[in-house]
Amino acid sequence: MNAPFELVTSLGFAAFVLLLVALPIAFWSVSSDSRPSAVRLLVAIANLLLTAQLVLRWWQSGHFPISNLYESLCFLAWACTLTQLLVERAWPSPIVAAAATPMGLGCIAFASFALPDQLQSAAPLVPALRSSWLVMHVSVIMVSYAALLVGSLLSMAVLLIGRGEALELRSSSIGSGGFRQAATMSESGLLQLQSVELTTNEQLDSLSYRTITVGFLMLTVGIISGAVWANEAWGSYWSWDPKETWALICWLVYAAYLHTRLSRGWQGRRPAFVAVIGLIVIAVCYIGVNLLGIGLHSYGWFF
Repeated sequence: MNAPFELVTSLGFAAFVLLLVALPIAFWSVSSDSRPSAVRLLVAIANLLLTAQLVLRWWQSGHFPISNLYESLCFLAWACTLTQLLVERAWPSPIVAAAATPMGLGCIAFASFALPDQLQSAAPLVPALRSSWLVMHVSVIMVSYAALLVGSLLSMAVLLIGRGEALELRSSSIGSGGFRQAATMSESGLLQLQSVELTTNEQLDSLSYRTITVGFLMLTVGIISGAVWANEAWGSYWSWDPKETWALICWLVYAAYLHTRLSRGWQGRRPAFVAVIGLIVIAVCYIGVNLLGIGLHSYGWFF
C-alpha cells in the first residue's frame, strides 16, 4: 500500500469512528429529549473528513472518485451526512439524528471493512467511464439516493413513533415550523388566522415528504442524464440493464409515494409504508445488483 491510499482509508476510518460515537449519543438524546448539538458536531466533522477523503482520492486517481464500489460508498456516506445536517438545520431534533446517522455509518463501515483490498484500490477508468457525464450522472444519482434514504428513514421513524396516532393533513405543502389554522371569532364574526405548532410526528412526516421530493427530482434528472450518456457510450438510450430496470422501479415507487400524498391525500403511516418499500428497492438497486456482478453497471464482487 502506498501512502496516499493509506491516508484515504485512514480518513474513512476516522469518519467511521466519529459516526459510531455519534450514534449512541443520538439515541440517548432521544430518550432524554435534549438537543443533539454534540451529534451535529460529530457528524459535521465526519462530513469534513469524508470530503477530504474524496478530494485526496480524486488527486490520487486522477478522476472523479465515484468509479467503483468503494468510492461510491464513500460518496454516498458523504451525501447522507450532508443531507442529515441540512435536515437537522430545518428541524434540530434528536429523532432526525437517531434515524439518519445509521445510514452514513453503515455506508462507510461497509466500504472500510467489508470490501476486499482490490475493490478499495484506485484503478484507471474503463473507456465507457471516460466522459464528462460521469460527474453529472453518477453524482446526481448518488445524492438522490442519499436524500431518498434519509427521507425513507424519517418515514420509518413515523411508523415507529406514531403508532395509533392520527395525523392531520396540514404539513404536506407548508414548512415544518408550523401551519396556519383558520378560526372564527364568536363575538365579532371576523375570521382569524392562528399559528399552531406541529406535533413531533407531523414534523417528521413533513420533513420526510420534503426530503423525498428533493431526492425524487434529482433521481429523475439522474435517470435522464444516464439515458443520454448510455446513448453516447452504447448507442441506445435504454437497454433494460438490471441496474436501469431497478432504477426505474425505484423511480416508480417514489412516484407512487408522491402521488398518494398529492392526489390521494394520504399522510402519516400509509405513505410511510411506501417510503420504506422504496428503501428496500434502493438497497437492491445499489448493493444487490452491483455485488452480484450483473449487467453493464455492475462493479462485480461475488461473481
